Amino acid sequence: MHMKPLNGLRILEFDGLGPVTFAGMMLADMGAEMLRLTRSASAGASAFDEVGGALLHRGRTAVPVDLKSNADREAVLALAAHADAVIEGFRPGVMERLGYGPEALQARNPALVYGRVTGWGQTGPLANQVGHDLNYIGLTGVLHAMGEPDRPPSPPLNLIGDYGGGAMMLTTGVLAALLEAKTTGRGRIVDAAMTDGTALLGGLFQALRGQGVWSDRRAANLLDGGAPFYRCYACRDGGFVAVAALEPRFYAALLDGLGVDPSDAPQYDTAAWPSLQARFAALFATRDRNDWATHFAQTEACVTPVLTFAEAPNHPHNLARATFDQGLPAPAPRFDGPTLETAAKPPVASLNDALFAWRPEAG
Repeated sequence: MHMKPLNGLRILEFDGLGPVTFAGMMLADMGAEMLRLTRSASAGASAFDEVGGALLHRGRTAVPVDLKSNADREAVLALAAHADAVIEGFRPGVMERLGYGPEALQARNPALVYGRVTGWGQTGPLANQVGHDLNYIGLTGVLHAMGEPDRPPSPPLNLIGDYGGGAMMLTTGVLAALLEAKTTGRGRIVDAAMTDGTALLGGLFQALRGQGVWSDRRAANLLDGGAPFYRCYACRDGGFVAVAALEPRFYAALLDGLGVDPSDAPQYDTAAWPSLQARFAALFATRDRNDWATHFAQTEACVTPVLTFAEAPNHPHNLARATFDQGLPAPAPRFDGPTLETAAKPPVASLNDALFAWRPEAG
């Protein structure tokens, strides 16, 4: 029987919105035994606490906690003594004031990995300021690079700050610290700042800019929509296609499929990009999205349909790979063995019940 990679690890998740919740989902998907500490009604739970719960809260149990209660604090500290890691996403200093900071928890369990994710990080002049994804990525240069040249930058959903620069970096850091703790017996504090993580994600473009091959002007570069062979085009029916014919061989296939003479469409003549883009736009506007998708399906032109959230689960490739489970994204990445279980787990009635389940003899 195949076990999930993190089977046997116990992780406490102090409930929150955004990156800590996404990181908790990923860790649970990979087999960690997660206990989500939610805000009790007496502690001011709100309707936003369950946003995205069908997906983001899957795979772990939850128990209501009043973080300001002395009795609940003692129970949480006892749980931390049996845990491998803790993840939280409160503003700097909040956990320390409540008595759940790294020093308090690692005093009970020196091997505990303490993962924390914030927008600005635990230190720096903005550490205690409020903000959201868009604010954080705005400080990294990444947001400035997105959108049309004559308009303000476009918010890239909250994928880059919350999830790419926050949750993914938190997850990676916690896993690295867990590996070290298994060897040294000492836990680490993981400081995952969305500003740090997003800046790292933008490293390629900073490097290209340093080499003089990336402009700060939006939609003027190879990967930001400036290149006519790497962008989206509108089709006759109002749908869109994604064109990503970067290599010369793929570009030749794109031109062939569009009926464009290669001698009249130099790929890397940037001065010709605006006119080429207009030509391609006019051609793609003559047929429907799915017609173009079928037309280019067996070619190397790298032309694919841009699907909506409603359409994506029913695409043949996504169906074949079971990329979606009942319309929601399935766990990723994949591991060999049976499909990872994604079903929700029932809540735990009380902290005492949770502590009973996590006692050493129960493991």
